[in-house]
Amino acid sequence: MKKVITYGTYDLLHVGHINLLRRARELGDYLIVVLSTDEFNAIKHKTAYHCYEDRKVILEAIKYVDEVLPEYNWEQKVKDVVDNQVDIFVMGDDWKGEFDFLKDYCEVVYLPRTEGISTTKIKTDLKLSSPNK
Repeated sequence: MKKVITYGTYDLLHVGHINLLRRARELGDYLIVVLSTDEFNAIKHKTAYHCYEDRKVILEAIKYVDEVLPEYNWEQKVKDVVDNQVDIFVMGDDWKGEFDFLKDYCEVVYLPRTEGISTTKIKTDLKLSSPNK
């Protein structure tokens, strides 16, 4: 069985997230999504609309996702790959080169992002359309 792993916050789920998860799953037989905890998001100076538990439930409902694990820190990736016997590490190409150190443990693939959509864009668009701007 070929295992694939990817990481993210997956807040305000959109078609770009679904495209990434679908394409990641197509690379193997089993997809693990490592989801940023609320505490880790705070370290990254990110604020998610949905709490970790709700984002986890949403991801678990997606047919491409086989397992969701928590991400507590930047340093856990090697351990996650080794402990879960991962064959392929996948991230969006906006991270290109950032995780090449994992090539000693598994194949590293950077998938193209879906044009025109991102959580940041959604948040900006919502802010602009708010009557209280």
